[in-house]
This record gives sequence, structure tokens and C-alpha cells, in this order.
Amino acid sequence: MQNVYLIPFIKKTACMGVLLLFCAGVYCQPKTENAHNFSLVVVNEKLQPADGATVKLLKDNKLLKTVVTNASGMASFVSIQRGSYTFLVSSTGYKPQTSRVYHFPADVITDTIKLQPSTTNLQQVDVTAHAPVIEMKQGKMVVNVDASVTNAGSTVLEVLEKSPGVTVDRNGGISLQGKAGVLVTIDDKPTYLSGADLNNLLSSMSSSQVSQIELIANPTAKYDASGNAGIINIKTKKNRQKGFNGSFTTSVGQGVYPKNNNSLVLNYRIGKINTFFNYNFNYVEYLTNLYALRKYYDDNGAVTAMLRQPSFFSGKFFNNTIKTGLDYYISPKTTIGIVLSGTSIHRYGNNLATATWLDPAGTVDSAIATGNKNDNKFKNGAINLNLRHTLSASQDLAVDLDYLHYSLNTKQDFNNELLTPGGYQDESRGNIPTTIKIASGKVDYTLKLGENGTLQSGVKSSYSNTDNLAAYQNFEGGQWVDDNTKSNHFLYKENINALYSSIEKKYGKLTLQGGVRYEYTSYKANQLGNAVQKDSAFSRNYGEFFPSGYVSYQADSSHSFTLTAGRRIDRPVFQNLNPFYFIINKYTYETGNPYLLPQFSWNFELSHQYKNLLTTSVSYSNIQNYFSQLFLNDAAKGILLYTQGNVGHTYNIGVSQAVSVSPLNWWSLTAQATFNHKQLRGFNGNNYTSEINQLNISANNQFTIAKTYTAEISGFYTTRARNDVQELLYPTGQLSAGIARPVLKKKGTLKFSLRDILYTNAMEGFTSFPNATEYFKIKRDSRVFTLTFTYRFGKTYKTVKRTDGSASEEMERVGNG
Repeated sequence: MQNVYLIPFIKKTACMGVLLLFCAGVYCQPKTENAHNFSLVVVNEKLQPADGATVKLLKDNKLLKTVVTNASGMASFVSIQRGSYTFLVSSTGYKPQTSRVYHFPADVITDTIKLQPSTTNLQQVDVTAHAPVIEMKQGKMVVNVDASVTNAGSTVLEVLEKSPGVTVDRNGGISLQGKAGVLVTIDDKPTYLSGADLNNLLSSMSSSQVSQIELIANPTAKYDASGNAGIINIKTKKNRQKGFNGSFTTSVGQGVYPKNNNSLVLNYRIGKINTFFNYNFNYVEYLTNLYALRKYYDDNGAVTAMLRQPSFFSGKFFNNTIKTGLDYYISPKTTIGIVLSGTSIHRYGNNLATATWLDPAGTVDSAIATGNKNDNKFKNGAINLNLRHTLSASQDLAVDLDYLHYSLNTKQDFNNELLTPGGYQDESRGNIPTTIKIASGKVDYTLKLGENGTLQSGVKSSYSNTDNLAAYQNFEGGQWVDDNTKSNHFLYKENINALYSSIEKKYGKLTLQGGVRYEYTSYKANQLGNAVQKDSAFSRNYGEFFPSGYVSYQADSSHSFTLTAGRRIDRPVFQNLNPFYFIINKYTYETGNPYLLPQFSWNFELSHQYKNLLTTSVSYSNIQNYFSQLFLNDAAKGILLYTQGNVGHTYNIGVSQAVSVSPLNWWSLTAQATFNHKQLRGFNGNNYTSEINQLNISANNQFTIAKTYTAEISGFYTTRARNDVQELLYPTGQLSAGIARPVLKKKGTLKFSLRDILYTNAMEGFTSFPNATEYFKIKRDSRVFTLTFTYRFGKTYKTVKRTDGSASEEMERVGNG
């Protein structure tokens, strides 16, 4: 990046550095004589770190605090008052051990204790508890994927469709709590994909690869500022259990067409080394039925013509995914790791349609049979290098370096035939290869400020380089001829530098958290010309602050209140900036908009939580420069052109309520309802205002039958909804059911499920644009019977709960499969 782009960022970085020093000066109070920080390192008989051991701080045999050791075997205690203390250490498979007496303040700040194996040989502990389907945690909602029987054999996109507060539109756009513009990450790392490419990835990714999905509506400053509606983080499975462990899952599904998903998860941990290997193979045959009726109007509103377009899409896809990695515990304080992953998706199929032109009275004027063969190849490779280091009892450092490479290639073959004696026939084809290279690095620093405070700061820089070619040809005079009116070669480079600081402090019943993130963005785009089109280039540079924070008040043991606020951004991705034509069919094209600007939002939410049973929230968001799909109509050619533009403002008022109860000891219910009032104001050729009230309801019922079977009935329903100024979505919903039982002495699990029992999960809507309207309805192969078998091997131990969520994953792995 040229120096001219670095100067503004360096200036902002200097300002942020001053802010960090100021924050540290305010909150980092010096130690007093009466307080002491101390770390106890727990190792096993081989002097290896004891990850997940429980360390209890005792004074006069009274428990004061409990801490679980991290991957380095360290348990840290802060602000220990003057006096004499002991530590009680316990870990599965080892004898409980009490430390010597420590007198604080003392000269030592750390010590080591060695555990001895228990004389009792623990072969296996059966865990009967099941992880809940939905968990409410500070700042996020967690979906435990394997805890839901009906998730077996589904794709990640299908799991998202039925997750509380999540909706997916016909173009694969994802909304959270009624708000569009979500940043999707996998293992806390952005995918750098959107639209059709992101849809292709998530709809090809098996739910068996995923342990949890985190729905984060109001992220803190530590997270990327992208995503006006928040972040959806998909956490893939990774087992850190000691010894050799693994599981194998296979599922067979039957809708109109068959589907098959397979997953292998392996883990081996010994000494200072933990290594894992995951492999997934999916084979799916799919179909989509699309009906569209487009009407054209004159200036007086009278119908001049109609175009009826029923279409049938069918095809197959194969998905191979590998993820492997290694963690090496250099010392109790330092861990380094490497993760390698790769995905290969091959999707191909046919689109058969008939485009029939009708006069205003509905009489057939002409009909054209259209065919489209498409072949889509998606390849991705990624490498991650990471370092975790404990600087002291109160300081931690984390470093992540990532490199990603995407290779996307779409081939299309079009055939159009006029269905009349002597009618014409034309053929065309397109080849659209895309290469995306991304490199990023970040450093996160955490400082504990006494017993009730934490300071987090960090920097991140990412660089992406996109090369997108669209080559179209027409078959003329017995040979293929380049179509330079549609062909395009688009180059795009983007650099984002970020710096953040965040402080959390607890004062009695009150918890305050505040932070600010600064991101500086620069991009350059170059559209290479040809014999018909001239070269063109555009660039943009801008920097913005993104403050965020929350105030939480614990009124008593049952009631808590939280107020959150934050500013976020959605940047236009290269696909939406690239002005080339993507042909959908003979009468419908899609194109980008090089003048598209980023959209910004302010989000506020007030929530009340009653124990772990009921959560109620009221939210408000205001989006400026709102992205909306625009539909440009060329009545003379009968062409409809899809694009995106900044159309104005969107206001969203939301009310949601989530409940998690057990009406009976064999029945647990999790449900959420989200109501949104939206107002969209924009300009799409004329001033436009639209309002809508929409409601999304989801529910999951879990039943325990005869202490052996687990049954489920779940579903969701969404009323009329609107994400774009011009497009209204009609109601949709889904009802699913399933049952599971353990087999092979609880080493295996059988699951049977039926998704979309009533076959109601259609995408239906009505689009309005100048001098034309279009009704559409899309039906997929969504009613599917699925039989899933999971087998677990290796030793299984009951694990203690850990703050990173791996405990719930392990409990789920043992008890629920």
C-alpha cells in the first residue's frame, strides 16, 4: 500500500495509542500491600500441563474462589488479600491434592503442583446430561447444533434458517433479529464471501462439521466492525480430549432426490502435543422450482405485456472438506499452533424454463424455451499460525496469522429456442473464473485490572486481492464469437487496518463495558477494457471510529438488566462493485454498481433477563446509505436488470422474547418471538417509502422418553417481511420432528428426522419497480427424511465446564452424539 494511504492510519493509530495509555493509567491501579496476584501451574506425573483441572482457593477450609486451568495448566488468581491460604486441586483420573500453606503478601508470584494418578482405573463415565439446544450467554445466543435431532443430515444454511431470530431470503441474504447485513465468520475468522458465493459455501457445508453457532447481535470492539446486524460465528468441531479419540457420522436423506453426509473427527493428545484431523464428504442431489410472472405497465398504469417464466433447476454437488492442525505446549505459559484447511465443492446442473409472452388479455403472443447448463467449482485453502502466551498472572497475549486462497469458477451454457414453426435458436456461453487471495494478521492483548476488571486491546490488518474474469461468447455463423458487450475483467484490491481498545469493570451489582475500534479502509478497482469497452478505474479511502459498550445491572439473584449500544459498518463486496453482467436467463441480468458506498448503522438494545428462563429485549437501529436491491427495467428489450444501490435510510424497532423452560421433567422448551417495525425510505428513480410489521417465531421441544429416547418437535414461522425497498416477502415456515436413541452400549447414536413435514418452506414474494412488477415463488427439495448414525471411539471422560465452551461440546459428544 502506498505511503499516502498509511499516513491517515498512522495518525489515527497514534491517537488510539494515547487513548490506550490513558485507559491503562486510569484503570491499572498499583498493587497495595494487602492484595497479591498469584498463579498456580498444575502438571501431571509426566510434568505435562493439566488442562481443565479445577483449582480451589481456600482460607480456613472455606471456599473463596474456583478457577479452571487453561491449556498451559495455569490457574490465575488476582487481588488475594493478606492472610494464609491453601489450594485444592482436582482433575479426572488424578488424586485430589492440597497445596502447602501460602502466606500473602509473599515473594513468589507463581508455583507448580504435580498431580498423582488415581489408584482407581477409570474406564468410562457415562454422562446422561444433554447440552441445551439454545444457550443465552452475555452478549450472544449459542446454538448447540448436535443437541437438535432435526439438525442431523442438514446443511449449515438449513440450521441457520431454523435458528432463533435468523431469516434467509431467496438470494441467500441472512438477517438477524429482523436486520439484514450479517458478518458470517467460521471459527472467528471472516469468510470474505457474500451473496451467491457465501450461499454456495453454507448450503454445501454439513451440520456434522459444526459444534456451535454463535448469534452475536451487538459485538464488542474486539470484533470486526463489519455486519450491521451483528455477527454469526460458526464454530467447527475440535476435540482436545487426552489420548486418542474420535467419532464417525454418516447420514442418508431422501427428499425428491437422495442426499448423503459423512464426517470423521479424530483427535490425539499426548504430552505437549495435541493434534486433530476432520474430514467431511457430502453428496447431494437438489432441485428448485421457480415460478415468476412479470407485468409491464405504461405511464397510466395499464398493463402492456406479461412474461410468465416457470423454471426447473436440478443438479448435484459434491463437497470435500479437510481440516487438520497441531497445538504444541512449549511451556505452561506458551502454546503455538498451526491449522490447515481445504474445501472443494463441485456443483453442476440444468435449468429448464419456458418464457411465455402474453398480451394484456392473457393471450399467448410467443414462447421461448430456455436451457442453461451450469458448472460451478469452488476451492478454498487456508493456513493459520497462532501463538498464545501468558505474560504474567494478569496479562495474556494472542497472535493469529492467516492466509486464505479462493478459486471459484462458473461455467454457463445457454440455449434459447423460439417455439414456433421456423423459429430461431441462439446459443451463448460464459466462463467466469475468480481468484481471491487474503492475508491477515492480528494481535490481542488482555490485562486483568484487579479482581473485577479487564482491559483488552489489539491491532489487525487484512489485505485482499481479487481477480475476476467474465468471458461471454455467442454462437454465430457456425463458430463461437466473443461478446465484448458483456465480457469483463475486473481487478480489486482492498486493505483494512484496525486498532481497538475495550475496558470492562464491575462495581458491585453494576458492570460497565466500553470500547472503541478504528478501521481504515482503502480499495482500488480496475475494469480492464476490450475492443468495445474502455478501461475504467475507481478507488476510495476512508477511516471511521466504531464505539460500542454496555451497562449491566444485576438487581438480584433473579433479575438483570443490560443496555448495549454500538456503531457498525457494511462495506460493499467486490461482486457488488463489479459492473459486469451476470446472465440469469434471457430476460434477466445481474450487475454491480461501482458507485456503491458503505452503509453505517447505530444499534441500541435494552434487555431484561429473569434467571435463565426468560429474556426480553427492545431494540432500535438506524442504517444510513442503506443497501437495497434495485430492479432496472428496459421495457424495449424486455430485460430486467438486478443491481444494488444506496437508497437512503432504514429504521428498525424490534421487540423480542426468548423463553427456556421445562414444563415437565421429561419436556424442555426453547422458544423465541421477534417483532420488527421497519421503515425504509429511499430513492430508486423516484422517492420511495415503505413500512412493514413482521414477526418471526421459532420453537424447539425436546422430550425424554423411557430414559432412552430423545424426541424433538421444532419449527419456525415468519410473517410478511421486507429487506429491500422494492421487494415484499410473503409468509413462510417449517415444521420438523425427530427421534434419537443410543446404541452399541452408548458408543453410538441413531437419529431419525423429517424436516419441513408440511412442505411449507417456500420463498414467495412480490417485487415492484418502475413500470413493472413481478410475483415469484421458489420451492426447494426441503421435505427430507434423514437417518443418521454416529459412532464414538476412544476413552470418554466426564469433563469439567470450561469458559471456552468446549465442555458443553464434550458433554454433547458423549451423551447426545
